[in-house]
Amino acid sequence: MTTTRPGPDGEVTGDEPEVTPLLVPREGVPPVTQTAAQLADVVARFAAGTGPIAVDAERASGYRYSQRAYLVQLRREGAGSALVDPIACPDLSLLGKVLQGDEWVLHAASQDIPCLAEVGMEPPAVFDTELAGRLAGFERVGLGAMVENVLGYRLEKGHSAADWSTRPLPDDWLVYAALDVEVLLELRDALEAELDRQGKLEWAHQEFEAVRLAPAPGPRVDPWRRTSGIHRLRTRRQLAGVRAMWELRDQMARRRDTAPGRILPDAAIIGAVSAAPATSADLVALPVFKGRSTRRHVDVWWGALQKAAALTEEHLPQSVPTGDGPPPPSRWAERDPVAAKRLARVRSAVTELAEAHNMPAENLVPPDSVRRLAWNLPAAIEVGAVRAALAGYGARPWQVDLVAEALTSALPPPPE
Repeated sequence: MTTTRPGPDGEVTGDEPEVTPLLVPREGVPPVTQTAAQLADVVARFAAGTGPIAVDAERASGYRYSQRAYLVQLRREGAGSALVDPIACPDLSLLGKVLQGDEWVLHAASQDIPCLAEVGMEPPAVFDTELAGRLAGFERVGLGAMVENVLGYRLEKGHSAADWSTRPLPDDWLVYAALDVEVLLELRDALEAELDRQGKLEWAHQEFEAVRLAPAPGPRVDPWRRTSGIHRLRTRRQLAGVRAMWELRDQMARRRDTAPGRILPDAAIIGAVSAAPATSADLVALPVFKGRSTRRHVDVWWGALQKAAALTEEHLPQSVPTGDGPPPPSRWAERDPVAAKRLARVRSAVTELAEAHNMPAENLVPPDSVRRLAWNLPAAIEVGAVRAALAGYGARPWQVDLVAEALTSALPPPPE
């Protein structure tokens, strides 16, 4: 089967392979591992296998508050495939231990590594097929698109947003889950060859290791500011209302292990704050509060709004969040017009380099590193200082090597 390659614009070129639907795993759907004895058998089988291990995990985002894994899928040469229920078998450290000698192949590894670590599985090395696709210049890097474009197989992706906390898991979901690791090792080999052909394999190894070693994200500063639609609000008092309702919703969601949006949608929070209801009856009359569950807790939501309304000016949130980094780019022109022009120049340089190397600009160099460099100029605008600044802001060695000279040239204003 012919492997397709991304062209200059990210489109695959060459002979397009005939697309073959993958409907069932080649060895059938393995039984779900749910007991200690079944887990011991999986551990033994995978310890006896050889080579890289395809690994995937299913969560219940959109249904549960936590990001825990509700199913772990694995495949290895000589071991076949396995579906493990981490709710019934919450400690998978023995399985993780016997897999420490070889690379783990994941798609979008940064999403799965944290929930795998929670059950005792931490990879010794990673090959991320999604990240490999980005670096190689593929325009579409979802697993289904990658498998189809590179290998010529069509995967059914209809259950990616399912509630994987459901028990028992439906048979068609298990087919989907098993197929997700069915061709992952084959995809890995094809992408490795493509990266090597493009001279990007060492870059990819650095990126994979950065993903593997990335620390767990700390608590967000003012996470309520991510409420969808908050940009439409204009006053600090309105922001206080959003904060009060968001924090109350978050407490309820955490306690129930329910996705916050299933308790109260962001649109209801923004709608309530924007409408400024005078009474709880006015609040419940709003169209965004039409759900029966939402109406049942109307006094709770009304109490949050009242609490925000009673705050003194000094306790209202600031219009712009505080942080240790530069301001949002949209405010640079107002805060520092010279820096705004400098940011435009360095962004243009990054875009040009990214196009030359056929990859997204955000993969060529972290956007936050570029913003910090443009906002906090090095003491001397020379290549060594720029290299040190970029490295300090989190850019990997290969990224520093590619962009340092171009950004050094872009930082000073052009001669008049």
